[in-house]
Amino acid sequence: MYVNDAFSVSHRAHGSTHALAQLLPNCIGKCLESELTTLESFLSNPTRPLTAVVGGAKISTKIQLLFNLTSKSDNLIIGGGMANTFLQAKGFEIGKSLTQSSMLGVAKEILAKADKSGCRIYLPSDIVVSSELQKNSETEILPATNCPKNSMILDAGPQTITEIQKILKRTKTLIWNGPLGAFEVSPFDNATNKAAQLAAELTMNGEMVSVAGGGDTIAALQNSGALSGFSYVSTAGGAFLEWLEGKPLPGISVIMER
Repeated sequence: MYVNDAFSVSHRAHGSTHALAQLLPNCIGKCLESELTTLESFLSNPTRPLTAVVGGAKISTKIQLLFNLTSKSDNLIIGGGMANTFLQAKGFEIGKSLTQSSMLGVAKEILAKADKSGCRIYLPSDIVVSSELQKNSETEILPATNCPKNSMILDAGPQTITEIQKILKRTKTLIWNGPLGAFEVSPFDNATNKAAQLAAELTMNGEMVSVAGGGDTIAALQNSGALSGFSYVSTAGGAFLEWLEGKPLPGISVIMER
């Protein structure tokens, strides 16, 4: 008998996750069942308002995720390097910041779809900039419209953090994937830390339910000390992302089909 109890690799159509399931009597294991049941409850019939926090470096790795969340979320908070691409798409100067200029059209499409579906997208209104990504490097807080040409946007500023905290206090279901800044280097972990700590506090007080997943996400939440306060933390990275995107996972769908 074949038993799949590994959600984290179920997005791969490998011999051990897909082919064997076609050859043998099969089922899913208890851990996988628990993960699927829990995740499904967050997105299929969530208590609203539903807020999604999506960060990380590149839009290109999360295009389908962003499109899917605009049709399911009430609020979509975008941070990290991918926020720079959205700011650039809106015509803002972003200096030497990490961006994907080839994705400007996609960013505009996502903004348009969100507007049409009633999902409000939040981008940084103020930014923390520096000329270098070094620990305790000299920083400046500026409006998002005023990034100097020789600087990099490395975190969201205090005004943005306050706005995120207001949104979280109104949120009943939270889905989190990706950091809001260059969290690996202090002080550019401030926005991620402040938002994550409040999310954990609200969760532990019973004011929201929260789910997080993805390798960078878990590292960022551990860095903030907030990881244990979330309702559920997915064991998966790529599989969690593809599940959020609404894609069928080969290692699971092959079992369901049989």
